[in-house]
Amino acid sequence: MSTEGMGFREMGETWRAASAVLYLGSCLLLCAGCGGNASPAHGRAPEVEVVTVAQQDVRIYSEWVATLDGYVNAQIQPQVTGYLIKQDYHEGSLVQRNEVLFEIDPRPFQAALDMAKGELAQAQAQLGNATLNVQRDIPEAAVNAIPRMQLEADTHAELAARASVEAGRAAVEQAALNLGFTKVRSLIGGIAGIAQTQVGNLVTPATVLTGVSDVDPIKAYFAVSGEEYLRIAGKIASAASSPSGSSAIPLDLLLSDGRAYAYGGRILFADRQIDPQTGTIRVVGAFPNPGNILRPGQYGKVRAVTDTRKGALLVPQRAVTELQGSDEVAVVGPDDKVAIRTVETGERVGAMWVIESGLRAGERVVAEGTQKVADGSAVTPVPYRPSSADE
Repeated sequence: MSTEGMGFREMGETWRAASAVLYLGSCLLLCAGCGGNASPAHGRAPEVEVVTVAQQDVRIYSEWVATLDGYVNAQIQPQVTGYLIKQDYHEGSLVQRNEVLFEIDPRPFQAALDMAKGELAQAQAQLGNATLNVQRDIPEAAVNAIPRMQLEADTHAELAARASVEAGRAAVEQAALNLGFTKVRSLIGGIAGIAQTQVGNLVTPATVLTGVSDVDPIKAYFAVSGEEYLRIAGKIASAASSPSGSSAIPLDLLLSDGRAYAYGGRILFADRQIDPQTGTIRVVGAFPNPGNILRPGQYGKVRAVTDTRKGALLVPQRAVTELQGSDEVAVVGPDDKVAIRTVETGERVGAMWVIESGLRAGERVVAEGTQKVADGSAVTPVPYRPSSADE
C-alpha cells in the first residue's frame, strides 16, 4: 500500500511539471506568432505648405501718422468793444464768406458817426470862410490896402481849415467802419464752430467769438524722417512749384477706424527745416472732403510710394521666423528635405517680405507648418493656400 501510494504521488508531480512546460511552450509559440505577423512601422513625412520665391518689381510704401486740419482756419474776433446782442448763425453749420455771425449793439457807434459828420460839416464851413478871406485879401494886398501879414495869416488859416476837413473826413470814415464792425462777419467760408461767448456779454477785440475752418479740401500734417524725405524731396519741390498739382506725390489715407478713405490726396509742401530733436520734417498733404466728413483734429495714417524695387524677391511674412535676432526660412530642396537658412529681410509689401539676401528666385520655402520641420528633415510639400488675411 505504501509503495503504491508513493507511485501515485510521483506520477502527479510529473504530470504537473509536464503541464507547466506545455503552458509555457504555448505562450512562447503565441508570442512568436504575434511577432511574426507584425511588420516594422514606417512614419509618413509631415505635410507642409510651400511657396515659390517670387521675383518682381514692387512699389515700396511708407506710412506716417497724420493729423487733419482745416485748409484755412480763422478765429472770429470783434474789432470793436461793445455788448453782444445777437448770434446770427447755427453752430456747426456751413457759413459763407462775409456772412454775419454776431451783432454788437450799434447805438454808440451810430452816435459817434453822427458826431463825426457834424464836426466835418463844421470844419467845411470854417474852410469856406477861410477861403473867402484869402480870396478877398489877395487883391487888397496887391495894392497895399492891407498889410502883407494879414494875407499870410488868412492863408495859414485856410490851410488849417483844409486840414481840419481832411481830419473830419477820416473821423467819419473811421466811425462808419466801427459801425460796420458791429456786424461780425466771417472772412472765409467753411464750418463754423461752437460760440465761445453768449449774447449779453461785453466783448472786446481780444475776445474769441468762434472759429471757422475751410475743410474742403482738408490738410493732413505728418512727420517724415530725414532719410525718407531725401528719397522724395525732388518730387515735393516739384509739387510745391506746380499749382496744378500735376507733379504731386499721391497719398492714401487710412482713417482712425481702419477704413481706407475713398479719395486720394497729394503732398503739397514740406516745412522749411528738419526738427533737430526728432530728425523729422513736417510735411503737408491735402485730401478732397466733399460733404465735410473729415474734420480738423482727426487722426489717421497716410501712405505714399517712396521707392520702387526692381526684381525684388518676395516671400510671405509667415514664412520668415525670427530666432535670436536673426531671420530664418525653411527651404525645401528638390529631394523634399528641409534646409534652415538665415536671410536678410527688407521692407514689407502687403503680406510679403522683401528678401535682401539668402534666397534665390524659384526656390521653395515653407509658408505654413514651419513648427513641424527641422534642418535635414524630410517633408511632404503641398501648395501654399493663403488665408484672406494674408492676401
